Amino acid sequence: MFRNYINISLRNLWRNRKVSVISMAGLSIGLACGIVIFLLVSYMFSFDRYHAKADRTYWVVTDIKQENIVPTDATPRPLAEVLRRNFPFVETAVRLENIFGRIIGVPNGKGGFIKKFEESRTLCFTEPQFFEVFDAEWISGNPKTALSAPNTVVLTERYAHKYFGSANPIGKVLRFDNQADLTVTGLIKNLPSNTKLRYDGFISYSTIPTLLGKQAMQSWEGISAVCFATLREGTPVEQLLEAFPIIRQKYLTTQEAKKLDFHAIPLGESDHIPQYGGRSPKPILYALIIVGLFLVVAACINFINIATAHALKRSKEVGVRKAMGSSRGQLVGQFMIETTLVTLAAVALAILLAYLCLPMLNKALAIMNTDISISNLFRIDSLAWFSSLLVGVILLAGLYPSLVLARFNPVAALRGQLTTQQVGGVSVRRGLVVMQFFITQLFIIGVVVMMAQVRHMQKADLGFRKEAILTVSLPTTNPLKQDVVRARLGQLAGVEAVSLGAEPPAAYRRLPVPFTYDTHTEREKFPTAVKVGDNKYISLYAIKLLAGRNFRNNDTTNNEALVNETMIRQLGLHAPNDILGKRITIWGGDKTVVGVVKDFHLSELRESIPPTTILNYYRENRIASLTLNPTNIPATMKTVERTWNELFPEAVFKADFVDDLLNNFYITEQVLLGLAQVFSLIAILIGCLGLYGLVAFMAEAKTKEIGVRKVLGATPNQLIWLFGREFSQLILIGFLLAAPLGWFLMNGWLQGYAYRINLGWWVFAITLGIATLITALTIGYESMKAALMNPATSLRTD
Repeated sequence: MFRNYINISLRNLWRNRKVSVISMAGLSIGLACGIVIFLLVSYMFSFDRYHAKADRTYWVVTDIKQENIVPTDATPRPLAEVLRRNFPFVETAVRLENIFGRIIGVPNGKGGFIKKFEESRTLCFTEPQFFEVFDAEWISGNPKTALSAPNTVVLTERYAHKYFGSANPIGKVLRFDNQADLTVTGLIKNLPSNTKLRYDGFISYSTIPTLLGKQAMQSWEGISAVCFATLREGTPVEQLLEAFPIIRQKYLTTQEAKKLDFHAIPLGESDHIPQYGGRSPKPILYALIIVGLFLVVAACINFINIATAHALKRSKEVGVRKAMGSSRGQLVGQFMIETTLVTLAAVALAILLAYLCLPMLNKALAIMNTDISISNLFRIDSLAWFSSLLVGVILLAGLYPSLVLARFNPVAALRGQLTTQQVGGVSVRRGLVVMQFFITQLFIIGVVVMMAQVRHMQKADLGFRKEAILTVSLPTTNPLKQDVVRARLGQLAGVEAVSLGAEPPAAYRRLPVPFTYDTHTEREKFPTAVKVGDNKYISLYAIKLLAGRNFRNNDTTNNEALVNETMIRQLGLHAPNDILGKRITIWGGDKTVVGVVKDFHLSELRESIPPTTILNYYRENRIASLTLNPTNIPATMKTVERTWNELFPEAVFKADFVDDLLNNFYITEQVLLGLAQVFSLIAILIGCLGLYGLVAFMAEAKTKEIGVRKVLGATPNQLIWLFGREFSQLILIGFLLAAPLGWFLMNGWLQGYAYRINLGWWVFAITLGIATLITALTIGYESMKAALMNPATSLRTD
């Protein structure tokens, strides 16, 4: 019997292959989206959960409490050692420090280098305890002793090959920033991509005192070491939290203890908290899950629409089967097998589509080093979820059409007297199509708002110039050498201006700095952001000077400062001139305020502009900013690189355009927008297939009515309006459902930005217009064909 069901199902699917292909295509597209979203979300939720001690390891972070709370992802250097030494419930603790913009050279044995690399965020200083807390597969070396001595380093296979090729790296030497020689004492397998700690080189933490001095290791004032603590089995995290006030009271001054607040974050949650650098907030992941479910449900609705739209064509088959003694259960079984076959084919195609899409997704998420593979779908935990989804899809897509077909009256079916109500009714299908319109228009609202916000961020006036400005690294703090750099680069053809500073006006946030104003004896309640630039900085970046003057010179004893408008307001002053000539004590020195500049953005538009101080401090100059003549930028860049290499032969040339650096602020938004656009197009495609199912059903149901109307003189346009009126109502109902929810969701998303677009009526007008246009294009062909049908053919159907 089962074999007979399959044979009949295959024949029916082949006989109605057009309908079968459309049904399978809709299901496969929806399922492919569900698979891709499931793999993406499960990957994001897997970060650092694979470590054996992950469930009892906590990331310790510090909040700086001033007028506003400033979250940081690090702690004072001594904290990890204190936790290890003084608190028995702590099994171990480890600290690490990221390395930014340092030069790693491979010595040639003759005082020079075979090759040099600038490294940022791929190397870190850490302790031997790192490999007690975090899992790594060792190839060579002893994890307990490899980092116990100063000037040692452990490399991954990837970086061992990068530095030494195929040679055995153990015992070889690297030159660190022309300050220390590092001996390779360990080699490990490349770390998996689903970790926030994806380093390729681990330098012994005991190397830091040889570079900065022993005093730096004992200071509780700086927030520089990332700290992880692993508790003993069975220890509640509350014990760790209770230890923090004890540590603050014992090791910090009263003022510092009030200012610093430590928190413990479970290791598995470390990538889900944006204020501490998390790149995958849980609300976004939950939203992706909902999107995936919407798309799968939309695909099932599409299948139901098409199946019931063609049910009339199978009425005589059902009548014959019932007349021959088939029970309703047998008929349901027959049609469910057909649904299962279509679903299984759709699943195979969906897996293929997902496999083809994943490389593009990994490329779009390259900044996170994602490595999502289709093989993850076949893990035991994934198979349980996927099997449940498969069964749910079969039941959701197949059960209703099967029950509709199975309950046909055999006499009416054989006589061809079935009505539309007996195959599910137009009202049911209207409800299903309204749901599809709701989903489609909800996606469109999201895409329109996200596109407008991203465009707003990219085009917004940041308060400074960003076009045709090249930044190059400045590997010297020698003021005389810096003067030479200014002079040499400023003389190059195509270079219009040169300024030295720490960073462009907008850059990744550095911690704000406490300061004292005028004759006040205590620090102000709020800190100030600090920008470092010379006397060409504000003119090169076209930052507007509102009052006072610029720095007079670049002398090493410069004790002048500029402040922004927000600083004036925060201090309670009435006018920019009120602060001129006043003193601020910052970075351990007294500065005289000589000018006030117009507010400019220091970071992405999520954040408001903070009080800001600009200092001219040569020891902090890390980049040279060059305004380039736009006529021949490539040639100018080659000249700049050649001159820079003459000035710094021991370093590695690195250059970036300011507008490219600013675009990096919005990578998350651009990735989200790209995903939203893709999923919206898929929702629209699935919706179009569903519309095709309904218009085909309506055309068949209205065959006789259309024939009568044509005989009575109705024109094709009037007949087409029969379909247009029906779908206009459905679009409007779907819009009325989608608009409030879309406004609520996107308004909530926009609240995350200090500077955002207004969510006006135009968003919903565009959404309704796009939905109407898509619908008109989708139903146009089928409704035109029905309107132009010969009335004699239409009336002969009865």
